[in-house]
Amino acid sequence: MRKSKLLAVDPQHVEPRKPKVLIFGPAGVGKTWASLDFPGVYYIDTEGGADLPKYRTKLKAAGGVYFGPEQGALDFDTVISQIEALATERHSYRTIVIDSITKIFSAAISDEQARLGDLDAFGASKKKPIQQMKRLIKWINRADLNAVIIAHEKDVWGKNEKGQQEAIGKTFDGWDKLEYELHLVLRIFQIGAGENARRYANVGKSRLSGFPSGERIDWSYTKFAERYGRDVIEKEVVPVVLASAEEVSEINQLMEVVKLPDGLVEKWLTKAGADSFEEMSSENIQACISHIKGKLTP
Repeated sequence: MRKSKLLAVDPQHVEPRKPKVLIFGPAGVGKTWASLDFPGVYYIDTEGGADLPKYRTKLKAAGGVYFGPEQGALDFDTVISQIEALATERHSYRTIVIDSITKIFSAAISDEQARLGDLDAFGASKKKPIQQMKRLIKWINRADLNAVIIAHEKDVWGKNEKGQQEAIGKTFDGWDKLEYELHLVLRIFQIGAGENARRYANVGKSRLSGFPSGERIDWSYTKFAERYGRDVIEKEVVPVVLASAEEVSEINQLMEVVKLPDGLVEKWLTKAGADSFEEMSSENIQACISHIKGKLTP
């Protein structure tokens, strides 16, 4: 009997994934403070603003670690390598926090503008930073960790009834496609001040049934975990097992023998969230190898 090529599984058997969340809001509303309450935080501080004693004390007490500008937090490639390591190595961390994504993205654009000089036209200085951003998000989504990505906020401009431009809302400051790559977008704000202050989040784009778009929720780790599922957020991380050198060699040798349809390898890589066979998981590349071997069977 011919083996089916269909790969879909029963929805009930799909493991719930750890949340990947973008948060933004004005300064001083508790974006950073609440994010440090997530379990086992690997804190990537691009701003260099969380090196104050109160932040470090809270981070240490929660079992987290600090990765700041002195360690390479403002270098996109370095940060990507850190996320890749978190995705593929065994460790005790549970959460990635990037604070802020605005800083590293804008710094990358500034570097490109300086490098290109007069050649910077038609958004050329954004091309490389956007590619780096896409690669960063690929690894964040592959990693079996919670991710809280913090951004600055900026005005949304539009025309009023008189046809005049005015600020009509708020959004995050960064790569404009970022919200489509993650589970949830929250705008954090505060009502009151001091000990009486209450922090809330307006739910923007959402793929999560427990966080309906347009709803206002209390903003704290405790409240977030109650909605999402504390058992999912706090469970042990399972590292991605990358393809071995032998597996990569085997698939390359098979491809010299079997001609694959145009675009098939690209589809495999996209589905695996990888840019090359070396970045594929062992499980994914074994499925590809089996597919090619199947074409060799008489």
